[in-house]
Amino acid sequence: MFFNISKTNKIKLFKFCFLVLATTLTCLIVTPTLANTSKITDSNLTRAVQYSQSKIRLEKFAQRGEPPHRNFSQNLKSKIVESQILYEDGRFAEAVKILQQAIQEYQQQGDTLKQAVALSNLSLAYQQLGDWSQAQTAINQSLDLQGFQQSDSSKITSKNLAVLAQTLDIQGRLQLLTGKTEQALATWKQTEDIYSKIEYKNGIVLSRLYQAQALRTQGFNRQAIEKLEQVNQTLNTQENTLAKAAMLLALGDTLENVGDLEKSRIILEQSLAITQKLKSPTDIALSLLSLGNNARIQQKIPQAIAYYQKTVAVSPSLLTKVQAKLNHLSLLIEQQKLKETQTLIPEIQSQLEQLPPSRPSIYARINFAKSLEIVDSSKTKFQAQLLATAIQQARSLSDIRAEAYALGNLGNLYEKTQQLAEARNLTQKALILAQTSNAPEIVYMWQWQLGRLLKAQGEITEAIAVYDAAIETLESLRIDLVAVNQDVQFNFRDNVEPIYRESVALLLQNSGKKPDVQTLDKARTRIEALQLAELDNFFREACLQGQKVLLDKVVDAENPNTAILYPIILPEQLQVIVKIPQQPLRHYQVNKSQLEVERILEELRKYLLEPDRTEEVQTLSQEVYSWLIKPIESDLATSKVNTLVFVLDGALRNIPLAALYDGQNYLVEKYAVALSLGLQLLAPKPLAQEPLKVLAAGLVQPPPEFPTFPPLPGIKLEFDFIAQTGVSTTKLLDKDFTSKTLEKNVNTAPFNVLHLATHGQFSSRPEDTFILATDGSINVLEFDNLLRRQSETRTQTLELLVLSACQTATGDNRATLGLAGAAIKAGARSTVASLWHINDKSTAILIGEFYRELVDAKVTKAEALRRAQVKLLTDYPNYSRPGYWAPYVLVGNWL
Repeated sequence: MFFNISKTNKIKLFKFCFLVLATTLTCLIVTPTLANTSKITDSNLTRAVQYSQSKIRLEKFAQRGEPPHRNFSQNLKSKIVESQILYEDGRFAEAVKILQQAIQEYQQQGDTLKQAVALSNLSLAYQQLGDWSQAQTAINQSLDLQGFQQSDSSKITSKNLAVLAQTLDIQGRLQLLTGKTEQALATWKQTEDIYSKIEYKNGIVLSRLYQAQALRTQGFNRQAIEKLEQVNQTLNTQENTLAKAAMLLALGDTLENVGDLEKSRIILEQSLAITQKLKSPTDIALSLLSLGNNARIQQKIPQAIAYYQKTVAVSPSLLTKVQAKLNHLSLLIEQQKLKETQTLIPEIQSQLEQLPPSRPSIYARINFAKSLEIVDSSKTKFQAQLLATAIQQARSLSDIRAEAYALGNLGNLYEKTQQLAEARNLTQKALILAQTSNAPEIVYMWQWQLGRLLKAQGEITEAIAVYDAAIETLESLRIDLVAVNQDVQFNFRDNVEPIYRESVALLLQNSGKKPDVQTLDKARTRIEALQLAELDNFFREACLQGQKVLLDKVVDAENPNTAILYPIILPEQLQVIVKIPQQPLRHYQVNKSQLEVERILEELRKYLLEPDRTEEVQTLSQEVYSWLIKPIESDLATSKVNTLVFVLDGALRNIPLAALYDGQNYLVEKYAVALSLGLQLLAPKPLAQEPLKVLAAGLVQPPPEFPTFPPLPGIKLEFDFIAQTGVSTTKLLDKDFTSKTLEKNVNTAPFNVLHLATHGQFSSRPEDTFILATDGSINVLEFDNLLRRQSETRTQTLELLVLSACQTATGDNRATLGLAGAAIKAGARSTVASLWHINDKSTAILIGEFYRELVDAKVTKAEALRRAQVKLLTDYPNYSRPGYWAPYVLVGNWL
């Protein structure tokens, strides 16, 4: 079994199962190279294969007219079994040699079926070694021997459909791994048809699991979930066997990967119940391990630790024990409970020494070394020994991918001990090996590491080139990076985000005081790519799709009174790139470190929420004004700019820029303010060009299970103010506002504005991003699915989403990911929402004024919001503090 390792990121691959023993599956695993923590996950699909083997073998040989006991020669059994053991031990090169010998023997015997089986297994081994060419050759030869014509797959003439289906499963795996996702999906649909023809239910289930993976990789999250629902329904009709438990385990892991954590937990508990009833310690341990991982992602730390401890107590496998202990160790480190690690460390060290060389044991050593680095950085010699052993074992197994990973980590250790020449040498070797083994998920890590080393050695031009290559590799991995477990986002800051930021810093610093336009454009494009990667990471799928228009074009041609500002927070400076209409890009920098910028912004955010801190708010907001606006004040005035669009970065997203202060006036008194997610805007179109039709849902009294949220009596007043503008409105209030009634009206009512006046929360964790209805919370993923169904059945675009009582999660510096994510995933051109919850009467006034300006004055959404905010500031003394009017932000299309 395989598992995630270390503080790198993860990418989905597949595990190996042999045709001769059972239905061959392409099992989901996660390699160590993209793991954010040392959390270990077993893919578990192999278990389903092993437990269904007797049935499929009977089916196979019944078709050939052979009795089951005459299925294969003893020689075949020994070679295939030996190669399977080698593979499952992570000794892929040795498995290749055994399989090649078997293929020659079967060719001499004239047994094409056995030869086809061995060739399929050989393709799997080559896939693990990253040799796509040899893997493709082997699978093609296997299909040819079975009489399968790729050019006319509708005419299946194979004498053994079971073996053919299994071979096609392996072909689908190869297609997915080499980026041919549509072909993989088609192949697995074909295997489902074949399994249906021979009435092999487990094969049907597993083909659907693979199809869900392919759909997920293509970004079709809803279709993937529907496919998984089919799997679940099929499994519900089957009797309780270890094969069913194994498939439930695989289904639970897959649901976890698509973000449905609660359903994943339920499925995993069903798997555990079956394995306990059937008294299989090996399978009980695997279910417990997956449940521990699920609990960990949901931040249920005591439960996760308990599951890991139970895994250790139950499992007869030393490797599984080590996996669980490594997960437990990394969890304690994550919780900064370093004293509690002291018991685990010697236990893991002792058990690691007992494990035979294999890819899993190599990754375990690397994982352990990286954990020790955090617990006790003084043990560098021991860490180096662990990594050196890992390198030796990888070489003994001829496992280039594992060797690349181990070498790179040893290079990282040398980097941290400032032995730069040795670090660079090791990193270059690791990079070459990773590239040789077609492992881009490792390649980008060592490109980044080499870039850092080149920079440290003063070779800036070379460093920039290597950083460019690392980002290019990351972009090629974009789909894989988002199809990962949810907790990856918490380490996104450590393993992906810094590459973009360090690259931009190098670009701008290397260009002197006046970077050219090409450099500035490259820098801002790179920051936009980072923002999109953050959103992709949040939802685990590509978010921005469809027709896009460059913001520059909108500003220069269609909205010439708008300027765009790109503040970029770098380790040593705050860099600002500015686009003023009809002018080339310009740039200025503020000599404030990232730590200082974030400290000031955190203080400003805190003081904005306190009623007696107006003076401190103005002082701090004036300083931020001096960073962002003051250097271009006169240019904005000369160009008659009246709207500022900010493409915000990092902690700047947590403060309302409308509250910036120039010493006399707030920014909102001079400019309309909007936020954008990047250089591209989806279909810019002024809302004033069409009549407003509002679907409004409101909840005065939150459900009893959410006692921390106060009642919102002002919602009725808010709805009255909207009605007074004459806008066509469909209302769902209190008991009429449930998840079902919202879904029904979204699908039937005519509207282009969705107004939700209810408590909600934005967080950097999707499961903590939700709105409240009478029947409970509606998670952002559920909300997304609801609105996607609407967009598929109706042609009218959602022009505006208003979230009038929501807030960003307290203490979550990346909570605005949830806000931006809700906007993007809703498919709305624009979203108005609040960074924190405000007095609901002031909210009602502001929202009423916002709609009145939209309807009566026919101004842009940004200008309508500005006027509503100024109204509170100037005409309502009780609500003049920025804490009342400033937190409302407009995200997206400002027109």
